[in-house]
Amino acid sequence: MITVYSEDHKLRDAKTELAGGELVAPFEKPSRMDFIVDQVTVTELGEIRAPDDFGLEPITQLHDSEYVEFLAEAWGLWQEAGYQGEAIATCWPARRMAQRKPTDIDGLLGYYCLAAETSITAGTYQAALASANVALSGAELLNKGELNAFSLCRPPGHHAAIDMFGGYCFFNNAGLAAQHLLNQGAGRVAIFDVDYHHGNGTQDIFYIRDDVLFLSIHAHPAQEFPHFLGYADENGEAKGKGFNINYPLYRGANFEQWLEPFNDALNQIQKYSPDALIISLGVDTFENDPISYFKLQSEDFITYGNYLADLNLPTLFVMEGGYAVEEIGINTVNVLKGFEGR
Repeated sequence: MITVYSEDHKLRDAKTELAGGELVAPFEKPSRMDFIVDQVTVTELGEIRAPDDFGLEPITQLHDSEYVEFLAEAWGLWQEAGYQGEAIATCWPARRMAQRKPTDIDGLLGYYCLAAETSITAGTYQAALASANVALSGAELLNKGELNAFSLCRPPGHHAAIDMFGGYCFFNNAGLAAQHLLNQGAGRVAIFDVDYHHGNGTQDIFYIRDDVLFLSIHAHPAQEFPHFLGYADENGEAKGKGFNINYPLYRGANFEQWLEPFNDALNQIQKYSPDALIISLGVDTFENDPISYFKLQSEDFITYGNYLADLNLPTLFVMEGGYAVEEIGINTVNVLKGFEGR
């Protein structure tokens, strides 16, 4: 299996994250990738190659162009305002407030941000562009006949909505890959999100469409981030009615409990009969992940990787979350090894 990876992810090296009322060192950090790359190498998973550059057109096809422009300019605007720390939103257009775009950087941050834990830093935009190119390059490998590929994306993407960032995400990498496949001739694509947290951004992008089936197994939003999306009764609108399927689970779910909706999702994918499958691969379902509360063990990732292979579809794995740093490489590659039957 080819892994697509860019060292440019290191350009995003945030020093602050708002968690538990404190500014702490971020859980989403560059060293996450080191553990995965090391494990890909040690297990001889396959070639690691750099991404191609697809420019901004694929991104602005999926994301609001003014939002993309904001991300490009945000760090410069923050510095021009004279602030010394990293750019963190402090005010939002909440209920019964005007949804008008401000001109000041403080207002712009809140206008385009869905969660305050994610700061914008020097290099964030460049790293997000590189991550998008990693995803698009993985999709292009499928277009060229590869049966599977691994887009080792950082920053992750599944929380990035049409015009909002948060949850460590800026561009929706899995969504970009899906749209690229459609642009190149696929009739239908399925995105299956197995991250601990709901892929609210992916849902937002495809909610009124029937050419992308979105399925997500995740922690119940009543208990966990992103809190305001991911309920089971959210099943799409307009042409997208029935093409958005959420499986929220409460904290403490073990592998057996997790497998029940997983198997249903596999059945739904088979019924949809997509031309390609994208896995939003978050391994923060691991029992020792520091910010998650499911109980999957390392060998469970091999098992469900094997089940995914039974769908017999061209499959792109797009990296999302996973924060138990010492185990993230093992668990990620276990899924890929399971998929390959190793």
